[in-house]
Amino acid sequence: MPNYIKYSLIAILAALLFIPFLGHVHLFDWDEINFAECAREMIVTKDYLRVQIDYMPFWEKPPLFIWMQVLTMKLLGVGEFAARLPNACIGIATLLTLFYAGKKIINERMGMWWVAIYAACWLPHFYFKSGIIDPTFNFFIFLSFLQLHFVRYSEKKYLHATLSGLFLGLAVLTKGPVAILIVALSFVVFLIINKGLWGYRLKHLLVIALATVVTFSIWFGIEIINHGFWFVNEFLRYQVRLFRTEDADHGGPFFYHFIILLVGCFPASIFLFQYTRKRVTGNEPSRNFTRLMWILFWVVLLLFSIVKTKIVHYSSLCYFPLTYLAALQVYRLSTGEIKLKRSIVPLLVVLGVLVAIAIGCLPLVGIYKQKIIPYIDDPFAVGNLQANVSWSYLECIWGFAYLVGIIVAGIWIRKNFKKGMIMLCCTQIIIIQIAVAHFTPKVEAYSQRAAIDFFRGLKGQDVYIQVLGYKSYAQLFYAEKKPSTNPMSHNEEWLLNGKVDKPVYFICKIQNADKYRVLPQLQDLGSRNGFTFFKRK
Repeated sequence: MPNYIKYSLIAILAALLFIPFLGHVHLFDWDEINFAECAREMIVTKDYLRVQIDYMPFWEKPPLFIWMQVLTMKLLGVGEFAARLPNACIGIATLLTLFYAGKKIINERMGMWWVAIYAACWLPHFYFKSGIIDPTFNFFIFLSFLQLHFVRYSEKKYLHATLSGLFLGLAVLTKGPVAILIVALSFVVFLIINKGLWGYRLKHLLVIALATVVTFSIWFGIEIINHGFWFVNEFLRYQVRLFRTEDADHGGPFFYHFIILLVGCFPASIFLFQYTRKRVTGNEPSRNFTRLMWILFWVVLLLFSIVKTKIVHYSSLCYFPLTYLAALQVYRLSTGEIKLKRSIVPLLVVLGVLVAIAIGCLPLVGIYKQKIIPYIDDPFAVGNLQANVSWSYLECIWGFAYLVGIIVAGIWIRKNFKKGMIMLCCTQIIIIQIAVAHFTPKVEAYSQRAAIDFFRGLKGQDVYIQVLGYKSYAQLFYAEKKPSTNPMSHNEEWLLNGKVDKPVYFICKIQNADKYRVLPQLQDLGSRNGFTFFKRK
């Protein structure tokens, strides 16, 4: 089969996996709505060089991903589908890149295993159906690493060095200088392990550095010329603070990301336990790339385990090296080069069964929520569970079907490894699609839909909307807030007690409602699913 047909089939399959149901559920607070709102405000203000949120400078993120969302929103209209489409396209590009890289470094079969395993993992697959920055950021860093590997073994060293710097610069423009930190740390560790440059020359590294600086300076330079150093200084201070301090509600233990990767990258994570110290066969370039992937995996995992702020997607760059290392073991097992450890199938089945039980029990939580509520000591969670979401016992069948698929795959893996792995990957991909299409909207109905319905009901009205006691961007995006000429419109104290020039609506979580009910100027509009709503009289 010609190569172009193979790439076309992978692209079509990826599009079928990642594009459907993109607009099936509201954007989730904070991150999805945050970036989509930045894109919407760019379109409203026609200021495409500066990132804004609530029409004020937003220095937490550079603009590249937001520009991608602006493009899709201009083509398809402002909404959930357009906000998530850039990552779906990145998902298609990712699977094509994995096939190319696996084929180039080892062979075509390895490339196919890498594609299948990446698509079969929960979080790597799910993130391509989201509107967060990280899938795009991770893709550019991986491309930079891939080109860095090619610098060592290709005759076109300067071309690959330039491309490595270009992709690294694009990563900086996507999420910030943490991209340079990750690549630099990983490469330093690589040099220490290799006890020298070993195939790299200083001039190649200078080309990479120059290409990186030129790429990200295109935007940073324009920003400095137009507005001075204030915005860039605030941006850099935020990046430092993120590493040194813990964001509210985003702390966690040191092993947080270890657990996230074990469960979120199932089943690939299980095959990391297949590794031994025994040296395996392979040519020097493939061994070198494997070493690079191990280094990238541990640098990212340890770096973000040390960082005070713990958020699920901080370790998402590990998805590339983790799935490569897993696919490499699967490929070697499928060819008979190595033997399957006795512990792998039990680990695979046990973790898979636990996930299947969780999926099967999810409808039961909705059905028996009134019996569960007395045991929950969180008024907001109790309020969330009051949402009117329809569940039936029949929906438990998805958990049972997943359970059967995992057990059958585990049995087949012992008897016919290749057949069992195909069964496992197919089971994973199907259940992920079901989770996205069927379960995610119901979970969203509990967590935030009451608030979003409130905001959408105020869309187009000339009013102020203020969130009290918690952080949200949903009121901006779903009420389609327009720019305000009143500098006091961002002042919560003024909106509560000052001489306002238009009606003001407030929302807070139910546990904080009493402190606002005592204010005589506020009219209680009622509570719904954990949120309480007020209007300024």
